[in-house]
Amino acid sequence: MVEFSTVTRAKSKARIAVIGPSGAGKSLSSLYLGYGIAGDWGKVALIDTEHERGRFYADRTDLKTGSFLYAPLTPPYSPARYIEYAQSAAEAVGEDGVIIVDSFSHAWDNEGGVLDIKSQIAQRQGKNDYTAWDEAGKYQNKLVNALLSVPCHTIVTMRTKMAYAMELNDKGKNVPVKIGLAPVQRDNTEYEFDICFQINRDHIAQPSKDTTFLDGWAGVITPELGRQLKEFLDQGEDPARCSECGKTIMSDGRRTVQQIIDGSMKNYGKQLCMKCVLKRVKAAKSNEAESVSE
Repeated sequence: MVEFSTVTRAKSKARIAVIGPSGAGKSLSSLYLGYGIAGDWGKVALIDTEHERGRFYADRTDLKTGSFLYAPLTPPYSPARYIEYAQSAAEAVGEDGVIIVDSFSHAWDNEGGVLDIKSQIAQRQGKNDYTAWDEAGKYQNKLVNALLSVPCHTIVTMRTKMAYAMELNDKGKNVPVKIGLAPVQRDNTEYEFDICFQINRDHIAQPSKDTTFLDGWAGVITPELGRQLKEFLDQGEDPARCSECGKTIMSDGRRTVQQIIDGSMKNYGKQLCMKCVLKRVKAAKSNEAESVSE
């Protein structure tokens, strides 16, 4: 008989996917998250499949980046090589460190990836494109499980492509219809992660899946966000919430969470998020304008 006990939140590792089109800022956003979580650039390791473009982000005073650990991953992009690199990176950064896989899409549709493996299996006698998936899927599952089980924090990036679905048109014919951007990976892979950030070309991120405290948050990813996630994962405690709207108080990129709280307590006697602070400022200006007009 299976025994159940009362559940409690426990210290855990970050498992994050950063998803978006080319130019959205997936790599830099992941580095900021990694630095915020680790608190030390030397405990961030980047596995780079993007023709060594990750080197461009090292020691940039304009981007406020430092010297992180780095290894380029070249073809073949096989699951076995991804696992080898991830395990080596985890050993290099230690349990409090962060590994970044940039990008995880190459393990799916590039040379030596799972789709390549599936095609090779399908060419065997007695196999076809359909039956090959049973074996190829095991490679995919082993890869995902290996990434999620390393003893440190993990961030992966995934490219996006336009997704289509077949729908009946007004003439009764099935035609392809655009349904939005989808990650270049196996269907539903993003749901294996605890947090999935969708980033657009304006560098604005929004969680499409979240098991933490982000509830409706959207904005530019900064190291401060990484620090907040680390505190949540380490302490198992809820972050500070606004006393008016009830939402999590987040950094606005210029002020830390504590600075926002201190400022709102000083000016309004309440713990407020920046959105509610700005509402109060706007209301005060409006009342002042009405008084002057009278």
